[in-house]
Amino acid sequence: MREYLFTSESVSEGHPDKVADRISDAIVDLYLEADPEARVAAETMVTTNRIIVAGEVRGPESVTHDDIESVARDAVKEIGYDQAGFSWRTAEFSNFLHEQSADIAMGVDANEAGGKDEGAGDQGIMFGYACDETPSLMPAPIDYAHNILKSLAAARHAGEADMLEPDAKSQVTLKYVDGVPVGATSVVVSTQHKAGVSQADLKELVRGHVAKILPEGWMPPEDEFYVNPTGQFIIGGPDGDAGLTGRKIIVDTYGGAAPHGGGAFSGKDPTKVDRSAAYAARYLAKNVVAAGLAGNCTIQLAYAIGVSKPLAVYVDVWKDAKVDPARLSKVLQELVNLSPRGIRQHLGLNRPIYRRTSAYGHFGRTPTNDGAFSWERLDLVEALKREFGIS
Repeated sequence: MREYLFTSESVSEGHPDKVADRISDAIVDLYLEADPEARVAAETMVTTNRIIVAGEVRGPESVTHDDIESVARDAVKEIGYDQAGFSWRTAEFSNFLHEQSADIAMGVDANEAGGKDEGAGDQGIMFGYACDETPSLMPAPIDYAHNILKSLAAARHAGEADMLEPDAKSQVTLKYVDGVPVGATSVVVSTQHKAGVSQADLKELVRGHVAKILPEGWMPPEDEFYVNPTGQFIIGGPDGDAGLTGRKIIVDTYGGAAPHGGGAFSGKDPTKVDRSAAYAARYLAKNVVAAGLAGNCTIQLAYAIGVSKPLAVYVDVWKDAKVDPARLSKVLQELVNLSPRGIRQHLGLNRPIYRRTSAYGHFGRTPTNDGAFSWERLDLVEALKREFGIS
């Protein structure tokens, strides 16, 4: 019997880096709404009552500086920041977005006359992962860490937790026995709060949300349940620490339970394979696990700038594989065109659906009617079962 502990963390929508991610994705949505073929690489920095955006765009002139400032302020307002140190109303806004490099455009754009398909926006490797630990086919530690913070944020937005402010972190450590999670050994939640709130009241509030998320009997011992372990947490968000787009790539994916290629997602339109190919890899891995072909599946995709086809498609179905991974790789490539254009078309990614991905993870979410989280669909399951004779 093999026992071990594994830990993952999440951060709330009010964490400074997530504020930056949300603003960057709001800019992506703004451009895609105006033109589904727009190109955006928007970076954001937030600090004490200041918002700075920079990067490259190629889109309609109808998108103005005022539009960009408006969606940035709306993003901050939706999160809930209206504090002296950071407010959607009064924060200074600076916009340094400029036209996309012609060199990048030349390498990426399709050339129908020359028979050239659209190439990848950059070189790089992207990973996707799925496992059967949770109904969402996500690793349990990151799944619970996200859901604890989502529960607290929902209560705050509903006015049911007035003591809370937007910034928060969670960390969940689970005990595994022979690869199966059996309980939590520790839980840490640090959450920003209003002045005058007692730590006892705060801990009791958080305990209720943690107990609601973890399976019955999984609460850690009281001395391993930490809420604001350093004491009060009044100054938070961008007033307490600067935030940057793309600094929470492990929170955004699998909580460290799977490899990561290094590329961030937020602020990038779906021609950027850092984003779209990572979504495609998760989509394929999730369908493999949902089809019963393996209990764990890791997929790596590799691309070169200006080249449409993936350079390699690696599939690892771990020790419990019921199929040959080399054959599975071939079948998956037959089911889905993994060129940048093919991924976007298959998953319908050229839509303004990205603002809601910016917090609580890009994976393990529920697909919506407007096409958001389409990479979580399970529409390849039946084809995979037929191909490999799974009943």
